[in-house]
Amino acid sequence: MFGEIKGLNEECGVFGIWGHVDAAQITYYGLHSLQHRGQEGAGIVVTDREKLSIHKGMGLVNDVFNQDILDRLKGTGAIGHTRYTTAGASDFVNCQPLQFNSQSGSLALAHNGNIVNATALKHQLEYQGSIFQTTSDTEVIAHLMKRSGYPDLKDSLKNALTMVKGAYALVCLVEDKMFVALDPNGLRPLSIGKLGDAYVVSSETCAFDIIGATFEREVQPGELITIDDDGLHIDVFSPSTKRTICSMEYVYFARPDSDVEQINVHYARKNLGKQLAKEAPIEADVVTGVPDSSISAAIGFAEETGIPYELGLIKNRYINRTFIQPSQALREQGVKMKLSAVRGVVAGKRVVMIDDSIVRGTTSRRIVGLLREAGAKEVHVRISSPPIINPCFYGIDTSTKGELIASVKTTEEIREEMGADSLTYLSVEGLKTGIGRPDTTENCGQCLACFTGQYPTEIYPETDHPYDKVLGGK
Repeated sequence: MFGEIKGLNEECGVFGIWGHVDAAQITYYGLHSLQHRGQEGAGIVVTDREKLSIHKGMGLVNDVFNQDILDRLKGTGAIGHTRYTTAGASDFVNCQPLQFNSQSGSLALAHNGNIVNATALKHQLEYQGSIFQTTSDTEVIAHLMKRSGYPDLKDSLKNALTMVKGAYALVCLVEDKMFVALDPNGLRPLSIGKLGDAYVVSSETCAFDIIGATFEREVQPGELITIDDDGLHIDVFSPSTKRTICSMEYVYFARPDSDVEQINVHYARKNLGKQLAKEAPIEADVVTGVPDSSISAAIGFAEETGIPYELGLIKNRYINRTFIQPSQALREQGVKMKLSAVRGVVAGKRVVMIDDSIVRGTTSRRIVGLLREAGAKEVHVRISSPPIINPCFYGIDTSTKGELIASVKTTEEIREEMGADSLTYLSVEGLKTGIGRPDTTENCGQCLACFTGQYPTEIYPETDHPYDKVLGGK
């Protein structure tokens, strides 16, 4: 339903700025800091208050932009996007931001997440005469806005957002203003900062540090914020909100130097490692983490157990992430090129290997093999999240349920397949305790669907077209 299945992949990253003479340049730096959230494509749209200008392309931010291109993108407002395919094919036409032109003006849209009723909405919109230019779910929002009948752009956007379901951290740019919105469940992170007198918006707060901005506030679930020359104007398009932010933002996706809902990601992961040590202690000689996202948890595990932490695995910084490879065979070869075990650290040792998650088990099996080949006497695998047994429909390209190894095999079967001496996952309760969100609700304000199967929104199968629910069609 959501594109080619590749394993555990990030969603996308969005960035925006309003009121800065170097809007395109600042957006370029912001996208650099969000590169980990998407490596397939990147784009920037700017406004000079009279027209929108766009440049986008396939590849990394550095591949898509150079100084000459940025110099041509003149304007004081901009939005940008780094893309990983979760809905729509991986090709140029689906690169964001998407720009739309009409007699009443132009607008550009970019979002992070996934609209779970996009297929139903597209069928009904096509029935009513819409012609889609992309396979991206983001385009649905533009068509809903145009068909709303509201003369005011903000009202048409609010109306469209009431009809889409799922996860979306959205930025929208027109000639004289910017809109920012977050879905009623707040499944994806989105923050607002200040750079001098300019406002900046980013999927992660790490971008603020890169450009020298200061954090102002989180965008709250169900909010639609207008940013123009007069400042921020806050509206609510959904009165029924319930924060259920994606737990995997803390476990894997966000950068360690980001704060998600005012919780530092590094410390959250470190606490997950400590909690894992309490739940699954083991006698060993050395603790090592799978770089980079598991290092914080490995440090926490080592601190809690007193077992020394060492760099037992080294990442080749000049190899792209293995999960963006288009086939399983290339992904396995990518693991060999990406990681190497440090023989002097692990040879003859009982090693605790900390990883943040297991999706298919292929990468974990190979890493255990690397440690064995380097002379590790024992390899004990500890996972700083619960077993992933359900697919995500909110912008993470996890596999279908049948291809998630923990949904079809027991922990003991997985341990045997990967060749580890022991394997233990963190419990769901341990995950909530480790992240330490102050929310006292049953799910601690987090989406736990990939672990528990309890989705915070209705899920629309691709074969269902509930027209009456979404647009009142027949």
